[in-house]
Amino acid sequence: MAVELGASRLMAPYFSSSQIVWTIIIGTIMIAMALGNIYGGRSADKNPNPDKLYGRIIIAAVWIALIPVLGKYIILGISALLIFTVSSNFLIIAGFTACMVIFVFPLFLLGTVTPSLVKYTVDNLDDNGKLVGNLNASNTIGSIIGTFVPTFISIPTVGTSITFLFFAGILLLLAVIYFVSGKVNFFKVRKLPISMVIFLICVFLGHDNSFAFWQDDLTYEGESIYNYLQVYENDEEVVLSTNVLFGVQSVYKKEKGLTGMYYDYAMAAPFMAGINDKNEINILVLGNGTGTYATQCTRYFDNVKIDGVEIDQKITDLAVEYFELPENVKVTTYDGRAYLNIINEKYDVIMVDAYQDITIPFQMSSVEFFGLVKEHLTDNGVMVVNMNMRGTEEGNINQYLSDTISKVFSHVYTVDVSGSTNRELFASDNADMIKVYEANLALEANKELKSMMYKISPELIKYVPGNLVMTDDKAPVELLGMKVIDELIRDEVSYYKQNLQRLNYHCDG
Repeated sequence: MAVELGASRLMAPYFSSSQIVWTIIIGTIMIAMALGNIYGGRSADKNPNPDKLYGRIIIAAVWIALIPVLGKYIILGISALLIFTVSSNFLIIAGFTACMVIFVFPLFLLGTVTPSLVKYTVDNLDDNGKLVGNLNASNTIGSIIGTFVPTFISIPTVGTSITFLFFAGILLLLAVIYFVSGKVNFFKVRKLPISMVIFLICVFLGHDNSFAFWQDDLTYEGESIYNYLQVYENDEEVVLSTNVLFGVQSVYKKEKGLTGMYYDYAMAAPFMAGINDKNEINILVLGNGTGTYATQCTRYFDNVKIDGVEIDQKITDLAVEYFELPENVKVTTYDGRAYLNIINEKYDVIMVDAYQDITIPFQMSSVEFFGLVKEHLTDNGVMVVNMNMRGTEEGNINQYLSDTISKVFSHVYTVDVSGSTNRELFASDNADMIKVYEANLALEANKELKSMMYKISPELIKYVPGNLVMTDDKAPVELLGMKVIDELIRDEVSYYKQNLQRLNYHCDG
């Protein structure tokens, strides 16, 4: 279980932590364990000698200790090879291949443990039920420890790499205790120093928890219960990323101007809600991150009261330390939908910004969720949703989200963010939301913001809904997101493929 949880954290910075990735990890590991069970039982029947079992445990321990040393290089190597050869289902194929190469062998070996122990401990039929029951109970207790310790203690405290090394060390220690205390020949004892030397080398080389190992100028790199976290800083900005391969989650501009990103487009929502007609408007940000949107709103508007909801407390801590999160922005550590279920407040603007790469929470993409958002909006309130994977193929994730939102709100407008894959969606039951936007924009005194909003105005498109509606019961967000990822990868790689084809043509000529 510890290796399985470690596998999810090792792969998440490269492939996301979606249900697809979890399915690949669980399925691959179950296959490895099942094959190990079969082999372990047959091997124990043929040669009921515990030395063989503990020898396999030593090999498994050394292999697991090597994962933090070599695992990330293997993942990137496999991804680099497949990205030029796979045109669809890249995440599935690359993730499955990486899992097979890195995790199948050690977990196959660990899968031999239970049937072998059954063979070694059952010596008569009178109490075999009791012995097997005790072994299964011990197995379950070990699984519980292997589940809770990595999730709540080791990974958030010391990171994924040291978690692998810690549990590899436990396996190696068990084998050492067995061989040292038992009557074994010199040849088998001699294996222990070799394995211990390899383990110590892994401890020395693998304690670094850097997933972006090619970068040596990161301001911060670490892990929380939910995310891999990376903060990068230069003279112009501070950036948060929760994924090595899939872009930026939050940004802070040091000159305190507009970001040039989707946050600027989302600033249209307060104008649609009548920012310059009211003494105060209330804004709720679901998926506050490091507070980029909240910071922008407090910087450009004097009459806003902002609440933020962020599930990851460590991100909020980083927001205070590195991103100058305003003190008057109240941030609650909670799931966005669960938060809406326990509050009664209504807001003029609700920003939904909880989607990152393929990791779109299904419970925040359904018609029931958007209905809950609507219940917490004032009569002419506006919801703005950042949709970060703009696809062009029919039936893409943004089309599903837009159709779903259109089932809840009467008026929906979208605008594509220039130079990115993001699209901002604005929804309200106010038929005059665009007129309110234009009237309030005319009253805006800040020239920079006003110019940006006038740039957006002609690009706002009224959305014509279809019937691709997602519900709590059926919201295939991971599969839909994966299709867009495949499309983005094809677009990015096509340039390099064309250059390679030209190179091959000239070489042949």
